[in-house]
Amino acid sequence: MLSVSGRRSFRDFDWFLALIAIMIVLFGTWQIHNAQPDESYWEKQLVGLGIAFVFMLVVSFMDYRKLIDFAPAFYVFGLVLLIVVLIPGIGMKINGQRCWIKLPGLGQFQPSEFVKIPTVLMLARFFGPPRTGPLSWREMLIGCGILGLPIALILLEPDAGQAITYFPLLAVVLFLSAVRMRLVVAACILSIFLIPAAYMVGVKTGKIKNYQQERINVILDPENADKRGYGYHTWQSIVTVGKGGLLGTRASNEFSQSKLKFLPEPHTDFIFAVTAESTGFVGCILLLLAYAILLSRLITGARRAPDRTGMLVIMAIVGGLAFQLFINIGMALGMLPVIGVPLPLMSAGLSSVLATFIAIGFAISIQLRRFVN
Repeated sequence: MLSVSGRRSFRDFDWFLALIAIMIVLFGTWQIHNAQPDESYWEKQLVGLGIAFVFMLVVSFMDYRKLIDFAPAFYVFGLVLLIVVLIPGIGMKINGQRCWIKLPGLGQFQPSEFVKIPTVLMLARFFGPPRTGPLSWREMLIGCGILGLPIALILLEPDAGQAITYFPLLAVVLFLSAVRMRLVVAACILSIFLIPAAYMVGVKTGKIKNYQQERINVILDPENADKRGYGYHTWQSIVTVGKGGLLGTRASNEFSQSKLKFLPEPHTDFIFAVTAESTGFVGCILLLLAYAILLSRLITGARRAPDRTGMLVIMAIVGGLAFQLFINIGMALGMLPVIGVPLPLMSAGLSSVLATFIAIGFAISIQLRRFVN
């Protein structure tokens, strides 16, 4: 698997892509320190960056085609992890969710972050072979099955926010696999009617809890929302973003929303709000520019991929990252309900950073083999 590293120098390695990812993590570490200066989250983030960088290098110099051959084994192992985390005594229960496994000295390990990678590999393995016609219903149902198993287990945790981040993986793969456009249009039209209907059914049956309803209502009707109740997270985030102004606040700890503990989860879910407060509109634009460069670099790698399978892997990674950016920033700006989706490479947490760097490692591995038969 490591034969390429012995024959080829580092000149073909996409150091620019790796550097952009590292810079975003370092910038995020600064913001984590701004949010929680008295905690060790920022130190753990630096340790996580070092571990993630090593894993990225290892994956980069492996032959992605051989790894995809083992995709079913990785996928089954991922499902086993999602089952193990549900077992009391092994999985940690925090805020009513059993999503983490304790790792001594490193914090918490979240299997659902890593299972995205074997899920992407399985989807790319199934839809990757060359084709001459549009997808059949059978193929689309198999794709839904591949995606549905991990989502079902994640919903048992329950972690609806993490489950939602899996859907773009299949959507991107289907779109690039010659799905009939009339099906895409039909799905979009049906969604307009089915999503509100599903919401109403969920409310009446109790599947959607009161706090979940309130978090949606604060977006639909912000003026009448309870700012001290379930709308608290959203309103405090909006206030924090607004305080940053154009260039950010240089206020002391006495006036900081995050340091005074007004903003919940400032180092994870609302790290973008902390960034807006400390660096202002200009800092947020520069951060978004860095993300745009990262995603465009990945898309360039997809265009250079030696086969369809490699292209699908990279584009699924792009779709997943872009969707998480959209959801997290939308939460911070009060445009979307709070569902606990981290900001890639910025939010504190070993699992998210490590999973993202492994995904980048796959993208670099695919690019390294564009000249290899």
